[in-house]
Amino acid sequence: MIEIQNLSKSFTLHNQGGAVIPVMAGAHLKVAPGECVALTGQSGAGKSTLMRMIYGNYLAASGSILVGGVDVAAATPRDIIRLRREILGYVSQFLRVVPRVPSRTVVAEPLLALGMPQETAHNRAEELLSLLNIPERLWSLSPTTFSGGEQQRVNIARGFAHAYPALLLDEPTASLDARNRDVVLGLIKAAKERGAAIVGIFHDEGARERVCTREVDVTVFTPGVAA
Repeated sequence: MIEIQNLSKSFTLHNQGGAVIPVMAGAHLKVAPGECVALTGQSGAGKSTLMRMIYGNYLAASGSILVGGVDVAAATPRDIIRLRREILGYVSQFLRVVPRVPSRTVVAEPLLALGMPQETAHNRAEELLSLLNIPERLWSLSPTTFSGGEQQRVNIARGFAHAYPALLLDEPTASLDARNRDVVLGLIKAAKERGAAIVGIFHDEGARERVCTREVDVTVFTPGVAA
């Protein structure tokens, strides 16, 4: 479902005389349906960079990134939008939404974008918000007014609303209490069981042990960084 071959990336610092900083070279990774692969390595090794390249936020310098048969490294913006709508979900650490949009609509948005009837999409959103212990009195309010932990849980609900065949998870259990951490790990396990291919960053070692099938140290793909 996710296959990366000979991937490389560098950044050009235009405000520092055009200095070129290589951050990744020769990266290879294959994630099959039902796998959850944890990216590991020291800070600065390229974990977030790799995730952003898979999602199409960063353009690769060379190599290929196949997700559901689409090469993200060469895809058009329209193809990437379609991929994100139908195939590839991304749960980031931070919620970014339009102010004043109710939480249930924020969570339902991926389903509405696929043409699901509003009532059905909102029912699914409410199911997830309840599961993640967001009080019902908050469902009609914008999550921009919520605490950090509540915003994170709304973000997770949104990321799991649609049954994406592939998922990227950036610290999905960070800052969660034990109760909600268990809920999120349960959602990840369920996604694996239905065949989702998952790549994630998990600094929570206990979470890695519970849901990840294997670990990949991205340090081996980072120029100038010893493994």
